Amino acid sequence: MTRHSRQRDAVYENLCSRFDHPTAEDIYLSLKKEIPDISLATVYRNLALLENEGKIARISCDGTARYDANFSLHAHFVCKICGRVTDIESSGQNLIAEYSEKFEGTIMSQSLIFGGICPECKKIK
Repeated sequence: MTRHSRQRDAVYENLCSRFDHPTAEDIYLSLKKEIPDISLATVYRNLALLENEGKIARISCDGTARYDANFSLHAHFVCKICGRVTDIESSGQNLIAEYSEKFEGTIMSQSLIFGGICPECKKIK
């Protein structure tokens, strides 16, 4: 078991308060204002620990790791122009249950990522 820390709490609270699916660098820049001595390495280390504990999820978008603390059933949409990651709420279908019926192993998580052009970039194009 890992040691509890003020910095880990700050990383987790920062992520829980956001809906923009930030990168580690985004979280670091946000926390640097309130914890001047925090390092980017500390943010990365705590994100990895929180992910291993199952408290957050890492979303890979075009080689960039983004983080999410929302565990409600939802998919993600990644804009191919601006890179914004947006939640798409589910209609209630549980893909784990559906696919578990067809798979002999044990499925414990799911990730669904759509790609395209977001409404803001579509207006500009």
